[in-house]
Amino acid sequence: MDFSDMLLRLLDAKLDIGPGILWREIIGNGFGLASAILGMRRRVAAWPIGIIGNLLLFTVFLGGVFHTPQDLDLWGQAGRQIFFLLVSVYGWYRWYTFRKSGKSADGVGVKVRWAGRSGLIQLAVGAVVLWTVSYFILRALGSWGPIADAWILTGSILATYGMARGWVEFWLIWIAVDLVGVPLLLIAGFYPSAIMYMVYGAFCVLGFISWWRIEKRERAATPVPAAEDEVMVKPLG
Repeated sequence: MDFSDMLLRLLDAKLDIGPGILWREIIGNGFGLASAILGMRRRVAAWPIGIIGNLLLFTVFLGGVFHTPQDLDLWGQAGRQIFFLLVSVYGWYRWYTFRKSGKSADGVGVKVRWAGRSGLIQLAVGAVVLWTVSYFILRALGSWGPIADAWILTGSILATYGMARGWVEFWLIWIAVDLVGVPLLLIAGFYPSAIMYMVYGAFCVLGFISWWRIEKRERAATPVPAAEDEVMVKPLG
């Protein structure tokens, strides 16, 4: 058996449950969960580990192309893995640069903060534009469930971007993605991914609370410089 045959057998390995569940779907989601855990802890390793999961899941969601047991092409789910990879490179660079800058005393990759008015406007505009463009592209490609698939793609991009910027709100976007993703994946037969979305949803609630507390604690610990007009000068004489 040559290397190519061995590689194909590894890629096609599956559990004989229902139509069959690919091991690479299980492993890919495992990498995704590990990335989320490291992301909650603000560790730079979250990004490269997440990229490995993206590459594996890209092949899973193009079932018709790669002849997976589900035999369905979820172009939005597959496409978001590519966007994940691109945005993850951006996030990896930002977190690595922040950690190396010396601004992080405990080796974390980002300073947690709320998005603020500017950030929320970016997210709102991005949601409208990305969903509209994604929907028409996915419908043209014949993606299964293009309305929901477009939102999952859009929300995933925005959440990953928000994580890269250190915005607390990115956890809420992930929860909104999971609420749509779970029923879509259950109907499509991607059971490991659907179960993992449920786990992600619960984990995102914990992540949101964790980052909320971190932001509150770090903001309280940051000294606020006194304004010059507040400095009292004792008069002479």
